[in-house]
Amino acid sequence: MPSPPGSIVIGTRGSKLALAQTELTRAALLAAHPELSISVQHITTKGDVLRDTPLAFIDDKALFAGEIEQALLRGEIDLAVHSTKDLASELPDGLVIAAYLPRANPFDALLSLRGQTLRDLPPGARVGTSSLRRAAQLRAARPDLEIADLRGNVDTRLRKLFELHQFDAIVLAVAGLERLGELARAAQILDEETMLPAAGQGAIALEVRADDAGVRQQLKAIDDQPTRIAVTAERAFQQAVGAGCHAAVAAYAWVADGVLILRGMIAAVDGRTVKGAAQGHVEKADELAHHLAGALLEQGGSMLLQELAGE
Repeated sequence: MPSPPGSIVIGTRGSKLALAQTELTRAALLAAHPELSISVQHITTKGDVLRDTPLAFIDDKALFAGEIEQALLRGEIDLAVHSTKDLASELPDGLVIAAYLPRANPFDALLSLRGQTLRDLPPGARVGTSSLRRAAQLRAARPDLEIADLRGNVDTRLRKLFELHQFDAIVLAVAGLERLGELARAAQILDEETMLPAAGQGAIALEVRADDAGVRQQLKAIDDQPTRIAVTAERAFQQAVGAGCHAAVAAYAWVADGVLILRGMIAAVDGRTVKGAAQGHVEKADELAHHLAGALLEQGGSMLLQELAGE
């Protein structure tokens, strides 16, 4: 059953990053509604359990969100806090994203044992990532590198690099490193020309039941409109392409002088990419995303996705 008026139960994964993002949400809610009583419930997801399986081999669009969303639908929690990039492009019936917190840096960072940048890594250097999107763009930039699977929470991945020396370098989201106070360990922030980010990367999505008018109203006060506009375009592109959140697809949007600009990419794991950009009115994010997706699919993206599905 939904919580009584004046109280909210937040559902989240139990990782350090998820808890940091939940605390940001809690603080924002209390700043807007000091009278609220807020509690937190930790929920283990399938992605937390299958820690040793490469993400590319797990056919589950809600890998890090499914169990939390089911708890939300059952009324066990009132609000789910997600890294937006972990959400499927199409939400389960009955759920909506009621708010986005202001977006952090959406780009990726390279961390290396010896402080080397991507350009300076030696040939054959072993670079860890669990993302097909990152792997494809790493191979496009440096086909001589060895790209190896890397799973685990941020602290686990950092330990595998800096303590266990299992890799020469790894790639992680800047936003996650910032929220955990670890960004100083990055050797390089990769620009959008080198590493276009995942749809929604850096944004925290607050998901609720569509019929929970009370919580939706409370969240209006903390919904960041520039983030909503950009992320809506990115997620619409991902959905129009027909790819899950773990495919080799990237999207990044921003608003400049009242114009929405969207960049998109479809890639093969070997580094072949199809990229493009479109721009238009901020109120036509969905139309813009579908136009760009259609163009990239026609330019060879459809073939790349078929190859990826076959693999």
